[in-house]
Amino acid sequence: MIARRCKAASGRAGRVALALAALVPAAGPGGEGGGELQVERPKVSLPAPGFELPDLQGDGHSLARYRGRAILLHFWATFCVPCRKELPELERAWRRHRASGLTVLGVAVDRGDARLVQRFARDHGVTFPVLLDPRGTVRNRYEVRGLPTTYLIGPDGRIKGRAIGARHWDGPAAGELIGQLLQGS
Repeated sequence: MIARRCKAASGRAGRVALALAALVPAAGPGGEGGGELQVERPKVSLPAPGFELPDLQGDGHSLARYRGRAILLHFWATFCVPCRKELPELERAWRRHRASGLTVLGVAVDRGDARLVQRFARDHGVTFPVLLDPRGTVRNRYEVRGLPTTYLIGPDGRIKGRAIGARHWDGPAAGELIGQLLQGS
């Protein structure tokens, strides 16, 4: 089934779909218990699909703009309860590691009024860039099937991993993982 889907896709999109389908659990720390992370790692690290989305102020952000930085590309929504719990942890991780080269990009997939997302981000103290994807264009390109979903993208612009579901982004396991991401591995 996956091969048929990938064969039907063309060019780069097909290669990305194949790489995402080939994600495997990372060795090392397991599930969420005890603050540990479980991140799926691709067998082959392919370039992350490019995109451009507006932020809450209407300014455009492209993935290429952040080339050379490690990125946590986080898909979330205001109606997602686990997302609400995870956002403050992502904020703390971003504040802790941004001087070292980490960027957190929150992609809000809410379909309604953008002012709701803006109010939500302000009320929850989110200061990292929040991008709007109300049509789901980027969400579909990254084959996001559940929220929250976070992609780890290395400074080389390649997908290094994916975490489906909430994680403890400000714990010791996350610090180690972010350190590896910052080093390009």
